[in-house]
Amino acid sequence: MQSDRLNRREFIRLLGGAAVGWPLAARAQQKAVPVIGFLGFGSLENFGPFLTAFRKGLNEAGFVEGQNVAIEYRWAEGQYDRMEKLAADLVGRRVAVIAVPGSPPGARAAKAATSTIPIVFGVGEDPVKLGLVASIARPGANATGINFLTAEVVAKRLAVLHELVPGAARVAALINPSDAIRAEAVRNDLEAAVRTMGLQLQILNASSSREIDAAFAALAGERADALFVGPDAFFNTRRVQLANLAAHHSIPTAFAVREYVEAGGLMSYGTSVADMYRQVGVYTGKILKGAKPADLPVLQSTKLELVINSQTARMLRLTVPPSLLSIADEVIE
Repeated sequence: MQSDRLNRREFIRLLGGAAVGWPLAARAQQKAVPVIGFLGFGSLENFGPFLTAFRKGLNEAGFVEGQNVAIEYRWAEGQYDRMEKLAADLVGRRVAVIAVPGSPPGARAAKAATSTIPIVFGVGEDPVKLGLVASIARPGANATGINFLTAEVVAKRLAVLHELVPGAARVAALINPSDAIRAEAVRNDLEAAVRTMGLQLQILNASSSREIDAAFAALAGERADALFVGPDAFFNTRRVQLANLAAHHSIPTAFAVREYVEAGGLMSYGTSVADMYRQVGVYTGKILKGAKPADLPVLQSTKLELVINSQTARMLRLTVPPSLLSIADEVIE
């Protein structure tokens, strides 16, 4: 009798152990959730709306953060020289794919850090010239992404600014020398454009918030008629500061993307950065599903948008010509 009781107890113990252990074993057998490495130039507070767009692209591809995909975020806090270390950290964590939207230096850092982990970039310049891909149609290695055409439309953006300020003879340009490749390209495009338009050009450099303040202080003494802010991820993180300084110094200013105008800037002409983030999210999702970067052609943005802040124009005592109003994608009142 006692032996039977022991056997029953042993049976119940074994059965209970199996009941507890089975879910653990089942979970262990489930497929691990893939991890995306996200390499951002700015900080979460600067790029919240863009992250929303990135996640939207992931959702379109069937992935939801926290459910069937995880994201490791690394933020450079506006410092290009941190990109290499952050990229190496993501590679060391063996993420499934690295997403680098909106930062050519970040894309180059990721490319230098790994030749095997897939990379999805978003850059405003020609990715072939940047050394990221072999060709637009056939990237050929572990990187692909979006070319969103902010640098390529420099001359057109300057022409729109001049149409808004037809009396301008001297134009200043704010460029970030920390990204030497982009800075040189923008400078060359501007110099060619001003020669064609018969304008004088003054180049101002800034790679920190203090240097932006100093550049605007210099503008007050130089008597520039208008300001052209070059396309740059750092400037994007300082868009409120730039819009406020332009208003304080009453200088008509052209920007690359609409977010500056929403912050109070005069005008922007370029592609949608938010949509670029969405497209990077879509491509990241495709790679998680098994697509290879070498087989995904670099997407090129074709739609350009002109955004004008009419309230800022009135403050600057500018009359927006009907020719611009008729083609503007949005006029912010």
